[in-house]
Formats: sequence, C-alpha cells, structure tokens
Amino acid sequence: MTQRDDDAIRALREFGLAYPGAHLKSPWPTHADLAVNDKTFAYLPEEGRPFSLSCKLPESAAEVLALPYCEPTRYGLGKWGWVTASLPKGKVPLDLFKDWIDESYRAQAPKRLVKELDGPD
Repeated sequence: MTQRDDDAIRALREFGLAYPGAHLKSPWPTHADLAVNDKTFAYLPEEGRPFSLSCKLPESAAEVLALPYCEPTRYGLGKWGWVTASLPKGKVPLDLFKDWIDESYRAQAPKRLVKELDGPD
C-alpha cells in the first residue's frame, strides 16, 4: 500500500459516486465497491490496500487487455467483459480509469439513469 494507491482509490471512488444512483457496496471484506441499483460497476479496494480496479468494459475490453497491467477479472467475470487493472508501481492513469468507470456504469445502470446522465437531448 502506498499513498499513491490511497489517493487513486479515493479519487476514483469519489468520481464514481457522482453518477446518478451510485452508492457504495461492500460484498466482501477489504472492498468498498461502486454500484447502481445494487449492481456493481467498479470493484475497488478499501484504502490501505494495494491499488486495483475492475470494471465491466463491453466496448473496450479487447483493447484494454493489451495493456501489460490488465487481465480478465477472475471468478468467471472476465468472460462477461470484466477487466482488472493492477498497478505495481508508477503513476495511476486516473483519466483512463475514469473512462472505464464511465463505460462500466453505462453497462450496468438502468437506461433511465443513463438518460439522466446524458441530459434531455
């Protein structure tokens, strides 16, 4: 665990909680995940744990899996487009991970909440 990890976890959790209907969900010890309508859209560890992020990426999973720090999410989730990023060191690409959270939220949220997010257009 590093300060870098905690800062990134806090920033991504705050970003995800700003989405309509988003809330925290903790199905396992050491997790404080992001969910909408009780459906997880981002798995994040609690602060004090090593950084990792898992998101459902139905549009970009194949591209994302080419990154050296990414792999299909375990427990069979990978076959449904879930990808996990684990960064052993270096800078956390927050903008990239925010894009993943956005894609995952849109994949998991009810259409009415996605419409609310996009505005009345």
